[in-house]
Amino acid sequence: MTTTKVWGMTDEYAEASIAEAAELLRRGELVAFPTETVYGLGADARSSEAVAQIFQAKGRPSDNPLIVHIAMISQLDELVLPYSALAKQLMEQLWPGPLTLVLPVQPGAVSPLVTAGLSTVGVRMPSHPVALRLLAAAGCPVAAPSANRSGRPSPTLAEHVAEDLSGRISGIVDGGATGIGLESTVIELTGEQALRILRPGGVTVEQLRKAAPQAEIDAPAEAGSAVEELSAPRSPGMKYTHYAPKGELSVVQGSSAAKRVAYMQEQVSQAANAGLKAGVLVFDEQAAAMEDGSALVLTYGSGQQLEQAAHRLYAALRKFDAAGVQRIWAEGCEPDGIGAALMNRLLKAAGHRTHQV
Repeated sequence: MTTTKVWGMTDEYAEASIAEAAELLRRGELVAFPTETVYGLGADARSSEAVAQIFQAKGRPSDNPLIVHIAMISQLDELVLPYSALAKQLMEQLWPGPLTLVLPVQPGAVSPLVTAGLSTVGVRMPSHPVALRLLAAAGCPVAAPSANRSGRPSPTLAEHVAEDLSGRISGIVDGGATGIGLESTVIELTGEQALRILRPGGVTVEQLRKAAPQAEIDAPAEAGSAVEELSAPRSPGMKYTHYAPKGELSVVQGSSAAKRVAYMQEQVSQAANAGLKAGVLVFDEQAAAMEDGSALVLTYGSGQQLEQAAHRLYAALRKFDAAGVQRIWAEGCEPDGIGAALMNRLLKAAGHRTHQV
């Protein structure tokens, strides 16, 4: 067991804490830190010994590539081969931010464990001020998947990281709640003016179109499709069941809110009769109809504000776990804007278990 130190970022010692955490990264140790998406588990991307600890701490399959985080675009010179004007345009418009670009990797620039044997590497520059300060202080590219045990809901609070990884990593930089709550959008450049979305996330299709209106954009593959089941995933989040609570989760879809509520009420009643603890995750508009005391009711927020739903999703799944909920029914949404990323994560958390009503 490792003693896991936690640094707060709200006091006069914040800069000294950043420096201490950065020194641990340079020494090849693991440090979790906040980004604008979720908390990341960082290691020096150049060191195979350090990166191997990520897979060990998370229990993560080794054929799943990692995203490298940087603080300055100039760091790309040592990380990747020359990239297209379109990639540069996207960086200028959307970095720092929740966008990961899959680029041709410079041979020997990072550990082969980071790329999972691919000739490319996913790179992003987070916009969270604490993340940028830590990355700049560390002075090295930092490989950082989400700071959770593999398959569990991603962490949006330092407490979530501690639940999963305390005793397994050297430190946690506590920057409070993350903003977006879902991981970055991952894209690869497929032509001079073409890109493919490998994983929907914090940057929406609409934002990509605004940043590069001339580009042809391949929409994200449906969760669970043949594209996602590649034997060698091109990016994190493409192959395995992710983000799952301990209880069995089902996603309830359908255009009628009344039908969704009626179906969930029936399922909750059946679960109660079977002696199972039930939970539902619904939008505010349906919450009152579900609150009869037979299930733990959590809400995304308003169905008109999917950004709020994205922010709350992982924390809600962890609350179900803490309450010992065994069966969960969650409302789905239309896959528009950030809804595409929300549905991607929901379906993966449910193992693609859905009910159309």
